[in-house]
Amino acid sequence: MKIVSDEIRKFDAEKVALKATREEFVSQWGALGSQWGINRTMAQIHALLMTSHEALTTDDVMEELAISRGNAHTNLKELIAWGLVRTVVIRGERKEFFEAEKDVWEIARTVARERKRREIEPALGVLRECMEKSRGWESPEARAFFKQMRQLEEFVSFASKVADQVSGMKHGFAVQLAAKLLG
Repeated sequence: MKIVSDEIRKFDAEKVALKATREEFVSQWGALGSQWGINRTMAQIHALLMTSHEALTTDDVMEELAISRGNAHTNLKELIAWGLVRTVVIRGERKEFFEAEKDVWEIARTVARERKRREIEPALGVLRECMEKSRGWESPEARAFFKQMRQLEEFVSFASKVADQVSGMKHGFAVQLAAKLLG
């Protein structure tokens, strides 16, 4: 009987430690969210779902993160739009369940693709529009402006193409390429 009791205590202690560690991760992942162009709550929901061993409902997310239904719902919809979270149907359940992509490489590819669509492509559009408007202007200031826009557009286009190539690679090949470049 003592062995069973000891194992239950060990299991309970592990459960408490896991909850605290997970909460710390969710908090830190939320803080990193602004670095990726998403808000703190959206990143925290992503972290919560990414580290959950089962799909969660909106109510589960609200309870775990102490956020409102509207906040949870809005951020879950946005995570779905990003392609980082999907809705899961559980037979016999009326509630919606959500789960996050767990493959780290796929998460990185998805974030890169979405950031490109939301940030890089609009920036390229502005640069190209500025180039088109200033093409052929003769003043020294206008020529310098055009030259700067062209250089920025070339750099951002190049960086975008490199990101496309890397995000399109299989994980193993990308790691091998990175090792060669860094080694």
